[in-house]
Amino acid sequence: MAVRATTEQQRPWRRWTTRQWLRTGVLTALVVLLVLGSLGGWVLQQASSETSTMVDHSSPALIEAVRLEGALINQETGVRGYGLSGQTDFLKPYTEGLADQKDAVARLRVLLAHDRTATADLDQVLARAESWQATVARPVAAAPAGKAVPLAVLTADRGKAEFDAIRTAAAVQQKHLQQERDTARASLDRIDTLRSWIFTAIAVVILLLAALVFEGLRRGVTTPLEVLSEDVRRVSGGDFEHPVDAATGPADLRLLAADVEGMRRRLAEELVFADRARQLLDDQAADLRRSNAELEQFAYVASHDLQEPLRKVASFCQLLQRRYADKLDERADQYIAFAVDGANRMQTLINDLLAFSRVGRVNTSYAAVDLGEILDRTLDAVALAVEESGAEITHDPLPTLTVDPTQMGMLLQNLITNAIKFRAPDRPPRIHVSAERGEDLWRFAVTDNGIGISPEYADRVFVIFQRLHTRDAYPGNGIGLAMCKKIVEYHGGTIEVDPDRASGTRISFTLPLEPPASLVAATAELTGAAEPQP
Repeated sequence: MAVRATTEQQRPWRRWTTRQWLRTGVLTALVVLLVLGSLGGWVLQQASSETSTMVDHSSPALIEAVRLEGALINQETGVRGYGLSGQTDFLKPYTEGLADQKDAVARLRVLLAHDRTATADLDQVLARAESWQATVARPVAAAPAGKAVPLAVLTADRGKAEFDAIRTAAAVQQKHLQQERDTARASLDRIDTLRSWIFTAIAVVILLLAALVFEGLRRGVTTPLEVLSEDVRRVSGGDFEHPVDAATGPADLRLLAADVEGMRRRLAEELVFADRARQLLDDQAADLRRSNAELEQFAYVASHDLQEPLRKVASFCQLLQRRYADKLDERADQYIAFAVDGANRMQTLINDLLAFSRVGRVNTSYAAVDLGEILDRTLDAVALAVEESGAEITHDPLPTLTVDPTQMGMLLQNLITNAIKFRAPDRPPRIHVSAERGEDLWRFAVTDNGIGISPEYADRVFVIFQRLHTRDAYPGNGIGLAMCKKIVEYHGGTIEVDPDRASGTRISFTLPLEPPASLVAATAELTGAAEPQP
């Protein structure tokens, strides 16, 4: 950690996140592009300015100067022809030349308004032209037509010299204008070259920026993500000992990789712990299955080995009582009766314990069962007790559920016989079996008008061998409701005593619409095992 901190102090950019890298890269690219764009805009503006100067000023001015010279030449040609022939047709080029001169001068004044040198050249040309026109052109043109003009001959040499001066001034003017045009053209060429270089530089910079962005993303984002993804795939594939590399990429990706590495280590530790716990649970489950098998075998053997001597004790006590009844006193008969009763009660307890231990472990099979038929068979089995007690038993329409039919018969029989047994002495039993469907279960209740159960004993009555009354008042071993609780819970339901019942007893229980799959599988495993016999 100290080495890593020193490295980050020396290279603070290693602390930058992906967002910071992207923000810095984008801002840098924008600044570079803005500078190059500004240069490009300036070059375009300069090119536009030079183009405007050459197209709107230099070239039109040169053209108009040549036009002005041509107009003066037309005037000279017309005047010379008129002077030699006296024919008025020769004056037409002269008059047209005057008009063209006027137009050319007007346009040149506008085009050369801000150029003093060019304006001076124009003034020089016009001055020379005015001197020639005043000396030669206008006097000759004003002479009578019909014959040669003597003045033209007299002023021929002077006129030629003055018109040569016009030509010289026009040549100077056109030379200056040509130089300005060439200068503008050269400047435009330079600007075009600069523009080409700048836009080439912009294109190169854009390509470099794209390459840098691609390479930066590859090195800083995609490659670290690929490494991280590869490590995560190896870990998710089961190689929990493979470390996740957290040394490359921006700070946030390194932090993400470090978090994933921490999660991998935690998962690896949890898996090691889970493997150990699972191995321990497997060992305990094996021990539990072995213990259950031994206990079950012991229950069968113990029931057989205990019941046989108990039967002998009871039989011989009864034989002793019958054979020596006239030789024993009343106290001895009483003792023998106690011994016989104790042996019989021990046999009953053993049978009840055996039946309680067999619930959910042997002789279990699930099937779609009509609980109404189960109740009818149960009532047939307790018909004698119903008849003796005068009980009236009613029930709602009962559903068909996937349950163990034998255990359902035991459940209903225990609940109904309890209702009959604990009836009130002053009225016959009235027992009702109700059924109501819920969202994913059925709610049943067995309601009677008997002596009832106090709320403080509502949980105690479901504990095995827990009695609320003496055997003299109500016979039995206190195992019936414990058996009911075990049957209901084995089927995935619950059972309880209604504490709000004002009179009598209401015991309600629930059964799911379908038995749990794990319970069915466990039942199949139990029923597939060999069952020892006593």
